[in-house]
Amino acid sequence: MARSATSRLKREFLELLEKDLEFRYAVAGFLGFSEILKRLEEHDKKFQEILAEIKALRENQDKLWEGQNKLWEEVRRLWEEVRALREDQKRLWESQNKLWEEVKALREDQGRLWEGQNKLWEEVRKLRESQDKLWEEVRKLWEEVRALREDQNKLWESTNKLWEEVSGLEKAVAMLARTVGVTLNDFVASFVEEMLRLSGVPEEKIKVSPSVRIVYGETVREVDIFNTDPLVVGQVTTYIPSVEEARRELGKLLEDVEFVEKITGRKVFMAILAVENAPGEVAALLESECEKHGVKFIPGRLIPRIPTY
Repeated sequence: MARSATSRLKREFLELLEKDLEFRYAVAGFLGFSEILKRLEEHDKKFQEILAEIKALRENQDKLWEGQNKLWEEVRRLWEEVRALREDQKRLWESQNKLWEEVKALREDQGRLWEGQNKLWEEVRKLRESQDKLWEEVRKLWEEVRALREDQNKLWESTNKLWEEVSGLEKAVAMLARTVGVTLNDFVASFVEEMLRLSGVPEEKIKVSPSVRIVYGETVREVDIFNTDPLVVGQVTTYIPSVEEARRELGKLLEDVEFVEKITGRKVFMAILAVENAPGEVAALLESECEKHGVKFIPGRLIPRIPTY
């Protein structure tokens, strides 16, 4: 009986120690442990703080590892750049060696050039001596030229008189042509027919007519040279005295071409500008402008002469 009571008392005592904090402190104080328990609690708090600091250190350590990994990546890239720079440096050295070789070759060439220059100066000295002799010859030539110019002036006077006679003859020939019913347009038409034959046009299609009047609606145009198929349009002029007149004649021909193409719906096979007589600069301009516009230019020297019967 006494033993069971003691056991129950122990059990209750242990339960109180486990469940009742004040009772536990009272017992600990009674036993002299209260100070130890307080220190243990302080140590527990410090331990928790240390654990928190360790956790923070671990987080910082993770961040440091991330930063270190990025740093290693940058270092790796830097090494790649260094490797590329070394390769470029190697190529630069190779280029520099080639440049030195070129410089060496240029120096050798320069030495040869100096030798050649010395020879040239010697030749120049000889040429100067020859030049003095040449100037003497030139002076004599100028005297000859002066005499030739005087003769040339006399020749020009004779030539002008000859052109006046030729002009009179041309007028007479034109009057004679009108008298016998033959015009410059007729001769150019015959010449164009021969051009078409040489171009491979069948004979049955060659029917070149001079002085044709084309009427379309209320528009009437006089065309000097005309062939239906293939389509040929031509302008014939006896004399063009100036550049301005040449441009007007060519413009009139181009208008005729545009008009004929519009009413027929076909492209002109051949456009012709025939000029019996024109000054040299006018003829040169006409030849250039006709080539630019795809027009065949027939100067007077190619036109068959009107017979003087």
